Amino acid sequence: MKVSLFITCLSDAIYPKVGEAIARLLGQYGIMLELPKVQTCCGQPAYNSGYWDEARATAKTILTAFEDSDFVISPSGSCTYMIHHYDNLFKDEPEWLEKAKQLQSKTYEFTQFLVNVLHITDLGAVFPHKVTYHPSCHGSRLLGVKDEPLALLGDVKDLELVPLPFAEDCCGFGGTFSVKMADISGAMVQEKVDHVKETEAEVLVGLDMACLMNIAGNLRYRNEPVRVMHLAELLYEGVKRA
Repeated sequence: MKVSLFITCLSDAIYPKVGEAIARLLGQYGIMLELPKVQTCCGQPAYNSGYWDEARATAKTILTAFEDSDFVISPSGSCTYMIHHYDNLFKDEPEWLEKAKQLQSKTYEFTQFLVNVLHITDLGAVFPHKVTYHPSCHGSRLLGVKDEPLALLGDVKDLELVPLPFAEDCCGFGGTFSVKMADISGAMVQEKVDHVKETEAEVLVGLDMACLMNIAGNLRYRNEPVRVMHLAELLYEGVKRA
């Protein structure tokens, strides 16, 4: 079984420890991740900005990079959903449309792969901290990732999971939205951080580093001592602690 990691731009360039955590966690179950070097951006920024030709060119690189993989997993619900949206991007190109459908059928967000494919929720992790969870918009609303991260967190020993008020509200990042509508974006993330503070959690965890980067930035700006982690990082740290 060839399992490949779609690392995504942010995890590759800014948060490489997320990819390392995923690789080490899956390595416990005998899965040695492939990392195709030709992979690049999924095309989402260009697609969302209306540059569909540029998005198609980028998407073709992704389709080629993972063509011979049995499974493709990603640490981002947002980028994973973009791959699941390729059928719309290639609706007028039958050959590439078929490739897109094949890639969609074998591409999973990290927690989806653990819970729904490997049927694993208990990795033996121990994490004695008060934690709250932010469900990113694309992952939860569009990709449908809702129960999987909560199942994984529920099986972490000594972890106290505190519900995040108005958890379903967007953090305000939204990719290019945060640049084009900076004032609105800033107000949204400030409200999100207010709710994080209400939980009195030591750690904020999520599935998308773009959203977590946005929230972490506001937390730092306000000198709030909340640690921000991708779920894969939390699980890996918990496994090392066990």
